[in-house]
Amino acid sequence: MNSEFSKFKISEEILKSIEGLGYKKPSEVQEKVIPEILLNKDVIVKSQTGSGKTAAFGIPLCERIDWEENSPQVLVLSPTRELAVQVSEDISNIGRFKRIKCAAVFGKQPITEQVRTLKQKTHVVVGTPGRILDHIDRGSLNVSKVKYFVIDEADEMLNMGFIGQVEGVIRRLPKKKVTMLFSATIPEEIRELCEKHMDRPLDISIKKQKLITENIEHNLYYVEYERKLENLNDLLICEKPETGVIFCRTKENVDKVYEYLKSKGYSTNKIHGGMLQKERLSVMENFRKGDFRILVATDLASRGIDIEGITHVINFDLPVEKEAYVHRIGRSGRAGAKGKAISFCVKEGDKFLEDIQELIGFEIPVHKLPNREEVQKEIKQGVEFLKSKPKRKSDKAKIINQNITKIYINGGKKKKIRAGDIVGAITKIDGVSGDDIGIINVEDNVSYVDILNGKGKRVIDALKNMTIKGKKLNVEKARK
Repeated sequence: MNSEFSKFKISEEILKSIEGLGYKKPSEVQEKVIPEILLNKDVIVKSQTGSGKTAAFGIPLCERIDWEENSPQVLVLSPTRELAVQVSEDISNIGRFKRIKCAAVFGKQPITEQVRTLKQKTHVVVGTPGRILDHIDRGSLNVSKVKYFVIDEADEMLNMGFIGQVEGVIRRLPKKKVTMLFSATIPEEIRELCEKHMDRPLDISIKKQKLITENIEHNLYYVEYERKLENLNDLLICEKPETGVIFCRTKENVDKVYEYLKSKGYSTNKIHGGMLQKERLSVMENFRKGDFRILVATDLASRGIDIEGITHVINFDLPVEKEAYVHRIGRSGRAGAKGKAISFCVKEGDKFLEDIQELIGFEIPVHKLPNREEVQKEIKQGVEFLKSKPKRKSDKAKIINQNITKIYINGGKKKKIRAGDIVGAITKIDGVSGDDIGIINVEDNVSYVDILNGKGKRVIDALKNMTIKGKKLNVEKARK
């Protein structure tokens, strides 16, 4: 396979999935970090979000995992649930053809469900610190075989007050392991954590791509507090964002903006910390696919969310923390695309605005809001556009999965069926070998198997006339 990643001497299976994910050449962080992790070195990586760091540890770790081992070999700590889910999806995609099983665990989701997942063969666990500690102490997460430990977005964990929990996790892990820490900034407390728990770590610093990429155009509008929603509407009509995120400071404001846009029939949805976990994940999934045009969100959603083709970021409220401005607008203008950042400010001399301008090193150009005539001219076309859905986005996982069929078998542990029995039956089928079998999930009453290389139909047809462990079982294509 002719990929620039092949110079790292990684296996065909990993190269194949990287290619399917559309990685062409390694980013700077991947270039520097992959070789060191492959040599099992401890690393402290200073790199901003959006620089490709998940693949920088995901690729070498998937390469190093021993598939035969049933207990987790890699533990990744993430500050938020959204990030844990995203990292776990990325690692599953990279390890797809090596059949790497990755589980995400986090709070506010039934622990019993997670305990069941962790009982099965699991190679990688990604989770938030509190929930990981909980599982280790309950005995549902066995960490005795963990050889690689990743602390992701360490500065964010510090801001959220999780550093004590991170230390708690470290104390429970085997002494002999490789530790990797990734952080956009390395404050004193993080430095101390590294000195205490890492073995002669290599410091890798990725040149700060300018805090703000040149691909983003910045605009500031002075608005009257009472007319903020109308001003927002006028701008949306004139701007016609292909895909946009509107950031608010509080969940009350998110609800207010969302209800207003929804009452106009616009293609919109919302996400904030007061929503159920399941809802939040489902909204992000739909946004990623392009089911709606405008997401209204609190800052919770601005970390680590990598969604293709966000053209506009609108700060309905300026963030209290100046760094959040950079995180928010970094959702747009990714991977070389153009983006637009629009900020509302109520009065001149706003302290938050001054802090942001000091951080980014320039004054944000002030623009006049569109006048009535301009809005009237665009209104018909604009409203129609805002009510419509955006173009569908390509689903990276789907590209890798197009030759993979998930099959459902109506038998599991209670019928004494093990993964080995399923492999035995499938490999008896003409023209199918062990290489065509992907991840196998054996639950109490049912089992799921990924069949690779486009051989799903052949396997389903053959299994219908065969027995597994002497039992005739129902086999069909798994429903989503």
